[in-house]
Amino acid sequence: MKSAAFEYVRASSLAEVCAALHDSGDETKLIAGGQSLVPMMAMRLTRPARLININEIDALKLIAVDHNFVRTGACTRQCVIARDAALGAALPLLKQALEWVGHVQTRNRGTVGGSLVHADPAAEMPLVAQILGAQMVLRSHAGTRTVGAAEFFEGPLATATRPDECLEEIHWPVWVEQRTGSAFTEISRRHGDFALVAAAAQIAVDENGVCTRVSFGLAGGGYIPMAFPQLAARLVGSTLDDEAVQSVVNDAATEFDPGGDLHASPEYRRHLAVVLAARMLRAAYDDARKAS
Repeated sequence: MKSAAFEYVRASSLAEVCAALHDSGDETKLIAGGQSLVPMMAMRLTRPARLININEIDALKLIAVDHNFVRTGACTRQCVIARDAALGAALPLLKQALEWVGHVQTRNRGTVGGSLVHADPAAEMPLVAQILGAQMVLRSHAGTRTVGAAEFFEGPLATATRPDECLEEIHWPVWVEQRTGSAFTEISRRHGDFALVAAAAQIAVDENGVCTRVSFGLAGGGYIPMAFPQLAARLVGSTLDDEAVQSVVNDAATEFDPGGDLHASPEYRRHLAVVLAARMLRAAYDDARKAS
C-alpha cells in the first residue's frame, strides 16, 4: 500500500513549525525519523493533509549534560544518544534501553522525541521516561510549557501534546547518588519486535547496601508504560530481600493489568511482569552495590 496524498513542507525553524501547526494542527503531522509514522501512513492508518519535515532544525538535535539533567532535542537520533559517552555515564538506563529499540537501521533514523510522541505502550523510550520522571518541553506559537512523563502519556498512541504544539526538548533527571545501578530487559517474539512485556529499574544504595532510592516500571500489553513510585517507596530502607521484592512486583503486576492478544494472554503477560520486574530490581541492586 501507499499513503494518501499530502502536502509536504521542509521546515527550517521552530517558528515556522509552530506557525504551521497553529494554522492547521489537526491536519498536520511532523516527521523526523519516520520509523513509526511512515508505515502508518503507508497502511493509511493516519492520513495527514500536511507533512512537515523537521530534520533540518539544528535546535532540535542537541545533547547537553549537566549535573542534574541531561537535555536532548526531540530530533536527536537514537544512535547518536547511544554513542554519547557522557550521556551514557549520566543516564545508563537510557543507554541500556536503546539496545532493545528495533534494529541498527531503525536506531540510525529513529529519534528519541519521535518515540516519545508516538507513545506506543510497548516502546522502550516512554518506559524510561516514566521511570526517570522525564520532563517534556512543548512549544507552540504562544510559548513553551513543560509536562512530566506521568501526565504526558495518556493512552495508546496518545499524549498530552496539543495539536498546535511540537515537542522541543526532553529533560532527563540525573541521579547524583554515587552508588546507582540500573537494568532493562524485555521479552518479544523476536529481537527488535514490540515487547510482550518490558521491565526496568534504577536503584541507589548507601555504603551498607541499603536502598536509598528506587524506581521501576513495566511496559507492553498495558494502557501506557507505567512506573510505580508508591510501590518503589516500600523498598527504600531495605536490602531488597526476596519477600519484599515479591510483594512489590505482585502488586505492580496487578496495577499494570496487561491485556491479551494473539501473541500472549493477559495471564502470561502478568506472569512475565512479575518475573521480569523482580529480575530487574535485583539486577539494578547488584549493579548499584558494585558502583563506587
